[in-house]
Amino acid sequence: MDTSPPPVRPHKQEKEDASEEITEVAPGIRRLQLPIDFTGLGHVNCYAMEDGRGVTLVDPGLPGEASWNALLARLAAAEVPLERVHTVVVTHSHPDHFGNAGLLAQETGADIVAFERFRTFFDQMETDESELEVRDSVAEEDAPPGAAWRRPTPWGGEPMGPPPERVREMRARAGEFFRWMKVPRPSVRVADRGRLTLGGREWLGVFTPGHTDDHLCLFSEEDGVLLAGDQVLPTITPHISGMLPDDSLGRYVDSLDDLVGLPDVAVVLPAHGHPFTDLGRRVDEIKVHHVERLAELQAIGDDLGWASVTDYSRRLFAERSWGAMAEDETYAHLEHLRMQGRARQREESGVLLYRL
Repeated sequence: MDTSPPPVRPHKQEKEDASEEITEVAPGIRRLQLPIDFTGLGHVNCYAMEDGRGVTLVDPGLPGEASWNALLARLAAAEVPLERVHTVVVTHSHPDHFGNAGLLAQETGADIVAFERFRTFFDQMETDESELEVRDSVAEEDAPPGAAWRRPTPWGGEPMGPPPERVREMRARAGEFFRWMKVPRPSVRVADRGRLTLGGREWLGVFTPGHTDDHLCLFSEEDGVLLAGDQVLPTITPHISGMLPDDSLGRYVDSLDDLVGLPDVAVVLPAHGHPFTDLGRRVDEIKVHHVERLAELQAIGDDLGWASVTDYSRRLFAERSWGAMAEDETYAHLEHLRMQGRARQREESGVLLYRL
């Protein structure tokens, strides 16, 4: 009988609880950590940049009363009156980044800055909060729970979106939910390699797809500050979504190379975890991780033969991670292999099967 202790899992900065401490992470840029409970993460870094007009906030956290109150408390601790917020930057269309942006714009008149292709779930449904509140607060007999909130997957697996029990809770509390969730409508859309001035710096916008199809990083060429969003994180590898067009894994790796090609990056400010300085080393680690995942899939494929994305994902990921997100990333890797001519695909009864 093996009595050795289980292996110690490495510490993940991104899972740490939000600190109430306000820290200056670069000249004129302060970090306000906001608590979240989202895909296993413990916080999101909201960055505050001051200039003569007031303050710009980057990625202001999840929607909801608790998140909003935490943001107000952090602003008070930083001695930033709410009315001084004139701009909100949203790096991409995940709710832990855009959640409070719409409410901030409503309360302060702030501009919302995002990439030119930024679209939330609500935009994809071509509706607004009031319509969703009415539509999804009343169950339809001929629709499964959460039909309006969940998207079918191209591989024929579990739909993407909140689980049915979460959707039922949202339906029951729709009025409260939409009191805090105001759909962000960008007033400033940044193109790839577009420029804007915020917080006393000129920033270069860099389109970095793969995690989402609207991910925007901002780089200050003056002092080498990179606002990296979720594109490069210090101790976990960002999720790669197969729901994006084309080869999302290949596009993600190409976008990492774009970031490494920026001149003289001095400090990386990620959306989760702590600032770091060696961008090239971290990018190399992430790229090695994906090479290893592809090799794992190849070995799994040798054993499985023709198999579904769900089958592959349950061999690639630990059981605690099974579900739509694991399938999504597995699909992205399988499609990358297929586009390289290293995998074949066929469909049976609406389910995609792969052979490597």
